Amino acid sequence: MGGWKLEIFKMGMYMTFPVGLFWYFNQPEYFEKWVIQTKQRLYPSSTKDHREEFDAFKKEYRVKKTEEFEKQLLASQKP
Repeated sequence: MGGWKLEIFKMGMYMTFPVGLFWYFNQPEYFEKWVIQTKQRLYPSSTKDHREEFDAFKKEYRVKKTEEFEKQLLASQKP
C-alpha cells in the first residue's frame, strides 16, 4: 500500500493535530478575545435599573398567574 513512510506521516498527523488544536485553543489571548467577549454579550452586567425592571416583571407575572389559577379553581368548584 503506502509503505512505512505513509504510516509515519499518518501517525505524525494523528499526534500533531490534537496537540496543535489544544495548544491553539488554550492561548490566553484567544480566551480573552472569544470567551470573555461572548460571556459579556450573553450575560450583560446588571445595573440597578435592570434589576428593578426584572423584579417588577416577576411580581406582575406572579400576580397574573395567581389570578389565572384562582379563576381555574373557581371554575372547577362550580357544579
